[in-house]
Amino acid sequence: MPAIRLATQPLACFHKDPALHLVRTSGPLPAEFLGGAVAVGNFDGVHRGHARLVERLLTRAREVSGPAVVLTFDPHPVRILRPELAPPPLTWSERKAELLSELGVTAVWSYPTDEALLRLTAEEFFQQIIVQSLRAKGMVEGPNFRFGQQRRGDVALLQGLCASQGLKLDVVEPLATAGDLVSSSRVRDLIRQGDVAAARQLLTRPYRLRGLVTHGAQRGSKIGFPTANLAGIDTLVPPIGVYAGRAFTPQGIWPAAINIGPNPTFGEDAFKFEAHLPGFSGSLYGQPLEIEFLARVRDTRPFASVAELTQQLAADVQTVLKTYEQDTAEDA
Repeated sequence: MPAIRLATQPLACFHKDPALHLVRTSGPLPAEFLGGAVAVGNFDGVHRGHARLVERLLTRAREVSGPAVVLTFDPHPVRILRPELAPPPLTWSERKAELLSELGVTAVWSYPTDEALLRLTAEEFFQQIIVQSLRAKGMVEGPNFRFGQQRRGDVALLQGLCASQGLKLDVVEPLATAGDLVSSSRVRDLIRQGDVAAARQLLTRPYRLRGLVTHGAQRGSKIGFPTANLAGIDTLVPPIGVYAGRAFTPQGIWPAAINIGPNPTFGEDAFKFEAHLPGFSGSLYGQPLEIEFLARVRDTRPFASVAELTQQLAADVQTVLKTYEQDTAEDA
């Protein structure tokens, strides 16, 4: 087995950036959120299209000598209005804030979505949220931005509202690659197909999810490949298969051989999410674990014997280590 080079930087999932201000409230905001440039949106996944918009947001924030503020909503309004149509999210609030912070955003307002918010007309939303709560001096949005009750507000209306308050509105055109717009929906489709490598090209960081390590059947430990079994995952899970990735633990960052789905070799049909961390020793039970996806390795399939399965797992680990090393070298 090749030597494993572990990342040593502080873990974003356990050590929050003290320069980032994240609040979840519908009430008064701290001073760090006031008098700056504001972008409103879901920002799910924080993809490269979002990065383009944030770049303009930072410019506008410097021009008005205020903070660069992102206002997002948790949960997504669709989860309240039409829960049966709501897609699984790509990021949770803290992760979204971390990704936005990496792009330079200084303050993230994660507004607790409720019926009162959804009843606000576009004009009321602008007056109460943008003007009164944030005291915004500028706004940055995409051309398809909609806001207010039943999404009746559009960029044309927003332009007039901003002008009435002396706010400058910047409209940033969406980013396109390979003839298609970079969007959260496109990223979601790629992840649903298992193409985590292609999704990564659209994201600012590799796709990541989180869960809590729980006890499993211990079969992996018995054949030399102990796994951390994750439960409570609250974001989109890629389809059944074996993946290469990295695990973010309280002890450090490790390569991860990820298996999603049943265990047909042992006749198990239950869906599981488990990750083998080569070189890791110790217990993770009951601890939070974040998993980042780098590439898909292969499909899940039954094996004729435990020996054949073990041989394949050893090959999978080599593939995972090679992928991890290459990715770590590129990021260095």
